[in-house]
Amino acid sequence: MKVQEVWGKRWDNCAHPLSHQYMLSAFKKKSAVILAADFFKIADLLKVIDSVGEYVTAIKTHVDMIEDFDRHSWDEVIKSAKKYDLLIFEDRKFADIGRVSQFQMGGLYDIRSWAEIVTSHSISGPDVVDGIAASWDAVERIGGVFLLAQMSSRENLLSEEYSNRTIQIGTASPHVLGYIGNGSSKEEIAELRRKAGVGKLIWTPGVNISARDGVLGQRYGHPADAIVSGSDGVIVGSGIIRSENPIEAAIKYAEVSWNALMER
Repeated sequence: MKVQEVWGKRWDNCAHPLSHQYMLSAFKKKSAVILAADFFKIADLLKVIDSVGEYVTAIKTHVDMIEDFDRHSWDEVIKSAKKYDLLIFEDRKFADIGRVSQFQMGGLYDIRSWAEIVTSHSISGPDVVDGIAASWDAVERIGGVFLLAQMSSRENLLSEEYSNRTIQIGTASPHVLGYIGNGSSKEEIAELRRKAGVGKLIWTPGVNISARDGVLGQRYGHPADAIVSGSDGVIVGSGIIRSENPIEAAIKYAEVSWNALMER
């Protein structure tokens, strides 16, 4: 089977080069798992990359959670991600005006220099995406944005009207790879896919094989349901990094995600 056969219309219609990079990586690794590596120490982050890097396609970071951040140490994270062919996905959730977001991509963490992908809200309008893209242009790098169209947390404020407007912004922008959907609801994912069409990716947090509620309002759905319903990648954190055996868990999630993709 060829990669084009696995992804079908998504491969043909997703124009952003990072979309194809992700889909090719998923094909090679037989995994549609994005690892949510929410750690406070760089050593812990490096350890989990070395443990499960060959079973996941991207690593989702929160650099501003790192308590011992310095640029030299962070370079080791970048090298480790490249070693395992992982896209670095900084879950920054930008939400300011375009000019401010452009500056926020630089600064202390200099996100523009190492992240291939970032997340953004659309609350401030389409200029936030252009500001992020301008920051990558300034350092001559290609990057892409995932807009939050849905959230999996209880009683969030992303209404249907907000989601629809977010999709309009994403459709109009070549810098938007796709959308973050609600992995805890296969119905919402299916609806997001219907509205988004086949030209953008959908990645979904809020998934866990045990599919039970988490803490602080987090809800979970099954990763296979998410992918069959239209998600192209499942963002998994605690299901892997908090398990007794992260390697076995990562392999299991990879198998479940790939089998669901084959079913779809």
